[in-house]
Amino acid sequence: MIEIIDLSQEIYEGMPVFKDLPQVKMNIHNSHEEWGGEVNPKKKTPAVHKLELGEHTGTHVDALNHMSKEYEGQSIDTMPLSLFYTEGICLDFSHKGLNELIEIHEIQNACEQMNLVIEKGDTVLFYTDHYRKHYDSENWPFGPGLSAEAVRWLGEKEVSAFGVETMSPGVRKVSNREAHLICGEMGFTHYENLINLHELIGKGRFRFIGFPLKIRGGTGSPVRAVAVFDGI
Repeated sequence: MIEIIDLSQEIYEGMPVFKDLPQVKMNIHNSHEEWGGEVNPKKKTPAVHKLELGEHTGTHVDALNHMSKEYEGQSIDTMPLSLFYTEGICLDFSHKGLNELIEIHEIQNACEQMNLVIEKGDTVLFYTDHYRKHYDSENWPFGPGLSAEAVRWLGEKEVSAFGVETMSPGVRKVSNREAHLICGEMGFTHYENLINLHELIGKGRFRFIGFPLKIRGGTGSPVRAVAVFDGI
């Protein structure tokens, strides 16, 4: 039997966004009462919402053109769909605290302890439990993240992507900028703001799906990320 685990945040007005990125705005654009010709209705039932949000809202994937100006033109709509439909593994780093780095030897140790191997083309997810501990709190921006060396090591493993629960792949003002630059340089990407990674621990390999919207020239896109367990 196939099991599908939702790894995506809800999108709603007032949700946390990274630094100065666009805030989410959502309102009723058309109501059923309006379409039905009701005059002065006591209630408006949404038929169509109007959304205003940035490409990097909630659970999302970064395009290569987001990493640096050198990758202009490598937008989300040009990236092969095979990058977003891969096999995946999830590693347990729930012991990590605020602003702590995840280093190469720790990834190697986690793989050994969990009897997992990072294969070419994988999406590697990092469970830190930061979402359940700190979402929408004053500590939400300060989660653990990968060191620049760890990101480069993943690139050398030729992964398709890696994913984190936090708003940034590295630790802010320590390794985050470098993490983005390395992804651009080595031609792979990352997902941010994943949830429910605790449900993947101890279950082995899975199918990871995180298709982006086909935004012309987009620097990234919200995704409905899922892990599928179907005996792969």
